[in-house]
Amino acid sequence: MKKSPAWRSAVAVQIVLIAAIAAAVFMGIYGVISSHKSGGDETTAAQQHDGGDNSETASAKPEPFTAANASACLTWDIAQDGSATGFKEVPCSEPHRFEVSKTEDLSVYPTSEFGPDATRPALTRQHQLRDELCESATVSYLHGKWDPNGKYDVASILPPQSAWDRGDRTLLCGLQTTDDHGVPQLNTGNVEASEQANLTKPGECLAIDDKQVPHVVDCAKPHQMETVSVIDVGKQFPEGYPDGKDMDKFLSDTCTAATEDYLGGEEQLYQSTLQPFWGSITEASWNGGTKSVNCFLVHARAGGGFSAITGSATGGRQALTIDGKPPEERPERNPLREDKDDKPAPESAAPAPAPAP
Repeated sequence: MKKSPAWRSAVAVQIVLIAAIAAAVFMGIYGVISSHKSGGDETTAAQQHDGGDNSETASAKPEPFTAANASACLTWDIAQDGSATGFKEVPCSEPHRFEVSKTEDLSVYPTSEFGPDATRPALTRQHQLRDELCESATVSYLHGKWDPNGKYDVASILPPQSAWDRGDRTLLCGLQTTDDHGVPQLNTGNVEASEQANLTKPGECLAIDDKQVPHVVDCAKPHQMETVSVIDVGKQFPEGYPDGKDMDKFLSDTCTAATEDYLGGEEQLYQSTLQPFWGSITEASWNGGTKSVNCFLVHARAGGGFSAITGSATGGRQALTIDGKPPEERPERNPLREDKDDKPAPESAAPAPAPAP
């Protein structure tokens, strides 16, 4: 089980139950990625690429993906049936699905497992090779700047079957991001210079399944979290990893302000009955390239866990249901001090005219 940052909430400072459920939820978010790494089909698209003209001989120039070296970026198109076409190398500044960290030649593998007559490894063996040959090499390629709890997976690509049959034993190690189904997604830029946090976009809602894994869903469907903003913690603390209390104070203030802006004011937040909720960053993740967290809106149940919400909080309390019921009625409050301070001060009296000489 991976270590993961703790969650924080404006309510969690005083209510232990939110802190307790937060850890499980954040673990769940990272469980999406760990499941891809442990059993996901990262190489499916590359495996189904047809490798070009099957009449090529072993002496012919290999397909571009087999010639790629470290720091090359690769992309391909994915059809609805999962097949891949247009496998090519592109500048990393352009959208791509894979960044190469190292090229391995399996023909020189210490055993004769991958000799001329060897069959192409099945997925289970490919995952073993990825763990054995790629992870350490990829971390070195990134000069240690990789957050294993972040959005990038270490992955591998083998030649398509036709190229394997012609004797190509190239294995590419690299990095990619994947969706819930393990399909490689498009990214731009080099990983080492990129934000590695696993983030959702403002306005996206997350439903947490029975395994505590969150998935983006339509906000009209039951969900537990609504994304408010992305907070760049690194910009606030450019000198390095901050003291825990300083980071928590910054995130509390920033997320609370963001939720008020998102809903149109503090009164709207109060009437929604929802609470600001945010992630934190461990020092290991910070050093690995994660500098940002999400700010969310949630509703904590008195007995523990998060309530099921339908509707977006941006529609006001009338657009929400919480565990199937309208938000509880809020008692009227006296105007907040800041509301009073916002009122213009009365104009001062005009100065009396100077006495006649």
